[in-house]
Amino acid sequence: MAVDYKRELQALIDLLIAESASDIHFSVGSHPLIRVSGSLIPLVKKPILTEPDVVAFAKIIMRPDQFERLSKREEVDFSFENTQAIRFRGNAFFQRGKMAIALRLIPNVIRTLEELNLPPILESFTQRPQGFFLCVGPVGQGKSTTLAAMVNHINQTRSEHIMTIEDPIEYVYTEDKSLIDQREVGIDTDSFQSALNSAFRQDVDVILVGEMRNIDTISTAVTAAETGHLVYSTLHTNDAAQTINRIIDTFPGDQHGQIRVQLASSLIAIFSQRLIPHITGGMVPAYELLINNTAVSNLIRENRVHEIPSIIEIGLDQGMIDMNRSLAHLVQNGDITVENAFIHSINPKGLERLI
Repeated sequence: MAVDYKRELQALIDLLIAESASDIHFSVGSHPLIRVSGSLIPLVKKPILTEPDVVAFAKIIMRPDQFERLSKREEVDFSFENTQAIRFRGNAFFQRGKMAIALRLIPNVIRTLEELNLPPILESFTQRPQGFFLCVGPVGQGKSTTLAAMVNHINQTRSEHIMTIEDPIEYVYTEDKSLIDQREVGIDTDSFQSALNSAFRQDVDVILVGEMRNIDTISTAVTAAETGHLVYSTLHTNDAAQTINRIIDTFPGDQHGQIRVQLASSLIAIFSQRLIPHITGGMVPAYELLINNTAVSNLIRENRVHEIPSIIEIGLDQGMIDMNRSLAHLVQNGDITVENAFIHSINPKGLERLI
């Protein structure tokens, strides 16, 4: 009997929603898997997937041009929305010569900073007329969700022209007080770089760059922040100091001085976050926040970035917080286990002094 893959996919999505899962994985030779509170769970009541199964799912959730690219052994990022308007960010790829798919659920409702248990000070970074705000951390730690909450706060409180440049589009905004244009790389624009360049001629106030992937995108984003735009973006880095070094090291050595000066003047803050299993289920954020002040700006300009962690530690009265202090607070509140705090600490010895 032929498998109705559309019905089977809907059943998996229904299960994902019912279990409050975040991801679905399709891989040849395995049961479908879902991720719940950070852990992968095989759906053992579902059959082990064959290659035709995964190919059939791919054809349902991808456009023909995307599937064609995938068939040529290219990794493909895409977005998918089912008939109930449930959205996913997806990536399809090959492993051991067989097709595989990972889908990440994008909630329909954009939660507020308060609902996400994020520090209220982030709201102040939505009120700046210009500058560069970065949300950083490993893959799957809620960076896009945090930025969506900040962008939507602007949408609900100010009349601005907001431009998002994404690959693919994740959260879909409902216009409130702002005009919002959302551009997807590969559909609405050729690249992050070309869309950023065009934004200078589109009377844009706020720009969300989904990810800074190369020197051209970083350079243009920093320039946009210097020239009257409020720019939000992400990087896959672990903390503020590493983020600054990563940006500077992207450029040739003879340009390091220039980018340090630009970053020192345009940077607003760097927010690094991790999602950690809550003791009662679900996930809770731990975070580090660096706010650019005169001391930080001087350290960036003078190539003394290694001293930034100490500035964060003593900047509590200005709203800064280091990751260890955030983790210790979560332990003391009974939100996370001591074990998970140490797993996510970059400096476990420092954490020992706080717990």
